[in-house]
Amino acid sequence: MEYIIGIILLLTFFGLAWYCISGNNLMIGFLIISIIWAVLSFAGTLGSSPAFLEENKILQFAGMKGVMDALNTIFQKAPEDWGSTLVNVCWGAWFGRVLMETGIASTLIRKTVELGGDKPMITIALLNIVTAIIFTAMMGAGPVIAIGVIVLPILMSLGIPKAIAMFSFMGSVCAGIYINPVIFAQCRAFFIEKDAVPEFNLGWYASKWGFVAMIILLITTTVLSGVYLTKSKTSHAWAATVRKSAQTKDAPFYTLILPIVPVALKIALNFSVIAGFVIAGFLALFLCGKMKGNFKENCQLVNKLFYDGVVDTAPLVGFLLTLPMFNKVAAYAAPYFKVLLGGIFPKNELVLCVVFTVLLFMGLFRGPLTLFGCGAATLGVVMRIGDFSLPFLYALFAIPTITVNIGSCITQSWVAWGLAYTKVESKDFLKLSIPNAYIAGILQYVAAFILLGSLGGNWLMSAILK
Repeated sequence: MEYIIGIILLLTFFGLAWYCISGNNLMIGFLIISIIWAVLSFAGTLGSSPAFLEENKILQFAGMKGVMDALNTIFQKAPEDWGSTLVNVCWGAWFGRVLMETGIASTLIRKTVELGGDKPMITIALLNIVTAIIFTAMMGAGPVIAIGVIVLPILMSLGIPKAIAMFSFMGSVCAGIYINPVIFAQCRAFFIEKDAVPEFNLGWYASKWGFVAMIILLITTTVLSGVYLTKSKTSHAWAATVRKSAQTKDAPFYTLILPIVPVALKIALNFSVIAGFVIAGFLALFLCGKMKGNFKENCQLVNKLFYDGVVDTAPLVGFLLTLPMFNKVAAYAAPYFKVLLGGIFPKNELVLCVVFTVLLFMGLFRGPLTLFGCGAATLGVVMRIGDFSLPFLYALFAIPTITVNIGSCITQSWVAWGLAYTKVESKDFLKLSIPNAYIAGILQYVAAFILLGSLGGNWLMSAILK
């Protein structure tokens, strides 16, 4: 019976992959698959062999009360436990809106362009670095669009073809996301409960692998932009759209360091991410003269920025409310997958890196390797039928999730916006982004194997999940 249930679960997994690739609503998809997997996993215990049930204590429910407790864990406790992650998302979105409202982000971009002068390649390199730094703290479609409407016209005014300009900008946004504390908290929650393994924090991750992954993607994006640029014809059609308005006012120079304050505090001191956003956000509002009204007016401003930030992240929040249900039910489905796939699944970190490198294209279109798609299902299987370390598994899935899906795929919301804004054809963007995803991905997997592949002991998922 366990083999039959395993086969049915595997078929539903491929059904979820098709559903995500087709561009359907992720929130509804993961809610439906959670229900289906719960029914199949629980019903499978009625006809499974005694040896199978004895080996998998998670499927020993001890009557109807045990079943109800398991269902409550899946559909009630699991989403509740993600509350801290959602709070981080909301405050991070608010901070992004503050940086836009105060002009700090746009000032950083303008000063960078002035430094680069009329040399396109130098300007690309400098803008990529500054954009990556900005998005170590900012997140969401709203901030990306707000920075994009500044950066993209500037690049195109220098004669850079619009497809290359868009590719360069989106790649640099993606690079910064590798050490964004909110994105780290979201991805970490796919693997473990919020209070589990406190040693695996942003500071540890960034110093061991995060900065390396960021730098690799930043370098490959910049180098490939230069390569593409040398093979293309320039055009100055957008030059008239980026002249600085006389009414544009730069933020004070001493406020330009504020975007990295929350990240720096978290990495250096393991300081609260939310407190970092609050401190840096209110400093920005006060130092940039945005809090000159009376108390009521200032409260309205802060409230509006928070509202706009939450609206930016609303689709993500909906997805994050159903995803933990799936993560939890995957634990009940894992024994069936292990029976079916345990004998053929790679047990070696190097082999797994090679397999994931070859299959990087499956991170596109919300495929089975991206966590913000049906990759959550793949993770639920991988971390329960193999014995790998938590940091290694994190890197294993972060690469197709961030480098491939977020930075290179046309299903990403801000990439879709960029295509419409610049009038770039999807195929033209993918011709530039997919080679970068593979080159950067290969280098990042090499770094992951070297830096994280030999971890063991307390880091092993088998020890953590007990």
